[in-house]
Amino acid sequence: MTMSSAAVAAPPAPQTINWLETPEELDSWLESASPEQPLALDTEFERVNTFYPIPGLVQLGLGDQYRLVDPDVAEASAVFRDVLANPEIPKLLYAMSEDLELFRHWLGIELKGVVDLQIGAALAGAGFSLGYARLVDTLFGETLDKSATRSDWLARPLSEAQQRYALDDIRFLEPMYDWVLEGLRPRGLVEALYEESDRFASELAAQDDPDQHYLKLRGGWTLNPEQQAVLKELVRWRELECQRRDMPRNRVFADALLILVAERMPGSIRALSDIQGVPSGAVRRYGEMILELVRSARAADNAGLERIAPPLSRDQQADFKQLKRTVRKVAEASDIPMELVAPRKRLEKLMQDGKLEGNPFFQGWREDLLAPVRSQIEGILTQ
Repeated sequence: MTMSSAAVAAPPAPQTINWLETPEELDSWLESASPEQPLALDTEFERVNTFYPIPGLVQLGLGDQYRLVDPDVAEASAVFRDVLANPEIPKLLYAMSEDLELFRHWLGIELKGVVDLQIGAALAGAGFSLGYARLVDTLFGETLDKSATRSDWLARPLSEAQQRYALDDIRFLEPMYDWVLEGLRPRGLVEALYEESDRFASELAAQDDPDQHYLKLRGGWTLNPEQQAVLKELVRWRELECQRRDMPRNRVFADALLILVAERMPGSIRALSDIQGVPSGAVRRYGEMILELVRSARAADNAGLERIAPPLSRDQQADFKQLKRTVRKVAEASDIPMELVAPRKRLEKLMQDGKLEGNPFFQGWREDLLAPVRSQIEGILTQ
């Protein structure tokens, strides 16, 4: 799809800024919406020296009605929680990963019915991972004032500039949604938007599992199975400790150091202290715990341990290039970014698994999209 400048009429900025100041007001405002009315949703938060984001503001939109809500008001609203968890009410967000993480940790809610319009824009041909301000400029011909981006969202009162900035983050979402749907309907991709948004949200939630986080430490692939079992336990401990103390991961124990400890598998405080880069303060605070984790992981039955994926072998790299060319032709013919159809990590995992059957990423809308080249892909994987 080719976009022309100011292709969509811009929704007017509200003359007055309205706040919902009590949970009852928020409940009433949400209940006034018709069942099919999408909810535009965004948040502002702070996250500098903490593990969890700290909510600073919630922005809501129903049609041309926009509201700002303090976190304590949103937290106390039963209707707000119900709406977030209701899969029948579309929640319109843009680049939603941090918003979903905030709601997951702050309110303990997995949002349902989410629609990520950054994904929608990519499916509609606007480009992969397009920034919100750039799409607003292209579609509506408005240049957003981003001066308040890094301001303090926990302080009160918020300035006029902050409040206007916050409203601009939701003001364009519903007309943007309409534009995306208009572009996707003729191509049969509307369900792909909903499916991909749901899949992305589910994957984000799964990444919070402390037992699986070690798989993200790609540098640990060189470790043998016993060492990777140690790494899994160390990473799990680090995740829980970060959550307990609400501290960033590197402030507790850096990824690279966890890999080094797993490689050396120290059996004493002295051996742990001798590992280059491990801070003496970390040894004093966590040393005995780390040694116990190393001992227990080495003694456990790790036969079913999922290994960290290694880089592709030389032979696999040649097949990978062929696989990538095959999929890219489909992506280009469909005017969908290759990065969305088949991200590199997904294709690498497909090469390592060696089979398309049962691969969850190549189901749903991707299965339909790749149906014409399925036999070619299977041939590449088995050659």
